Amino acid sequence: MKLSIVLAVTLASAAALAQTREPDWAALQEETMRHYQALLRFDTMDPPGRELPAAEYLKQVFDKEGIPAQLFALEPNRPNVVARLKGNGRKRPLLIIGHSDVVNVDPAKWTFPPFSATRDGGYVYGRGAVDDKDNLATTLMVMLELKRLNVPLDRDVIFLSESGEEGSTRVGIQFMVDQHFPEIDAEYCFAEGGGVTRVGGQVKYAGIATLEKIPYAIELTAKGVAGHGSIPLRTNPVVHLSTAVGRIASWKPDIRLNETTATYFRRLAAISGPSEAERYRNVLVPNSRSQADADEFFLDNEPAHASMLRTSISPNILAGGYRVNVIPSEAKATLDVRMLPDEDPAKFLDAVKKIVNDPAVDVRFAARDTRPRQPDARLDSEAFKAIEAAVTKHYNAPTLPTMLTGATDMAYLRAKGMQCFGVGPALDIEDGPKGFGAHSDQERLLESELYRFVRFHWDIVANLARAK
Repeated sequence: MKLSIVLAVTLASAAALAQTREPDWAALQEETMRHYQALLRFDTMDPPGRELPAAEYLKQVFDKEGIPAQLFALEPNRPNVVARLKGNGRKRPLLIIGHSDVVNVDPAKWTFPPFSATRDGGYVYGRGAVDDKDNLATTLMVMLELKRLNVPLDRDVIFLSESGEEGSTRVGIQFMVDQHFPEIDAEYCFAEGGGVTRVGGQVKYAGIATLEKIPYAIELTAKGVAGHGSIPLRTNPVVHLSTAVGRIASWKPDIRLNETTATYFRRLAAISGPSEAERYRNVLVPNSRSQADADEFFLDNEPAHASMLRTSISPNILAGGYRVNVIPSEAKATLDVRMLPDEDPAKFLDAVKKIVNDPAVDVRFAARDTRPRQPDARLDSEAFKAIEAAVTKHYNAPTLPTMLTGATDMAYLRAKGMQCFGVGPALDIEDGPKGFGAHSDQERLLESELYRFVRFHWDIVANLARAK
């Protein structure tokens, strides 16, 4: 009996010790940087997309650490990597994601070679530095430390390195959801899309993506009679098209808030100066003059906020004519449409047709790599609470749920019922306009913020997955 009691106490103490052990993050900085730079040095531009070397690197790291990992590929050079740490099954799995492809570069515009992962002045420069090899290196380190510390888990923790996010989702998230969903099925997921905002070097807030708009393309085609440019015609397709584009550009679809955007503006008001706070509160008052005034201000000064209020349209491509002295018989415009998640596409297209109001202009959807409709990630979930706690601990800042105006692959997972949250490291708000942000010609990340993001990510994963 005494031996049994001693054994039980010993086992309980060992389990408690395993739960309380934390990584030695200072000692892990060199390894974190080594993996981050290694991933940045792989040229995984999409197109053409060749994620294979990065995928093989990740698998070799997992194999060395004894973490089961597999490659899943629709095309041989474009594999996805899935690794899994098993839990006791008391709770459903947790999925952590990064994508290994990056957008294209013009090397001539880079101060440092785009795939050199150069360290300079406390920054790391390279294509993918903040989109998305920061998440990829961070989630890799979280997996390694969970394994090394033998952390007991109530739920499986699944790592996914996906290909094709930047434009070829059929080889990445669509392939995994359609053909290998059991390998990544989870209750919660953390991926790109969020981030911590610094102003003047000081953290202001953490934006956590809980919802996103859905991309569509609408094409306008004006047709008329070709003729000599010396004889202007009222049927000139360029005239009809330009009038249609002007009408659409002047149109403001109705403002519609959802749980995410309403919470976002309320919390943003709480940390803003008096005039800004009043504006953010006014936008919450439906169909009011104050809401309209705030909207007008956003359109001129904070266009991202204006886009968060409604389904947006941006005319981005115009094509028509081939000689200065020839009236063309056809002209086209392509509109970038970002719909609110609850927008009815067919009804919205009808509304655009009414705005154009010209039988000479055909209005229809064009082919595009869109995303499925999805619900908000729940703000009352244990995952969002874990994120808020980690933001407070590591950044001492408020957490703002955010609806992304752009698109991520989380939409495919939310559509399957998964609760997905976009996270990211702290970036200076000044970096984007200076040309140092995602997709820019000098993409970069502060080394110190990479290390802090790893610690933050560890806490949210450990909080949700560690055996209680």
